[in-house]
Amino acid sequence: MAMTVRMTAEQDAMLTKLAAEWGVSKNEAIVRAVEAASREDSTDAAFMDAYEHVSGKYRDALDRLGSV
Repeated sequence: MAMTVRMTAEQDAMLTKLAAEWGVSKNEAIVRAVEAASREDSTDAAFMDAYEHVSGKYRDALDRLGSV
């Protein structure tokens, strides 16, 4: 899919630098950055789900540990 990405001159400079560091085109740098951000969001959501499960299941023990 083709698309146009609008950005400021400062953002373009950041993208140019990132693409150069990675040794890829600006397009590939954008694709990699989007994929990395998506994985990070998924990891954060999985962590929060696990935290909510554990904190609910072991609330009494966690409260006791916190009062030591």
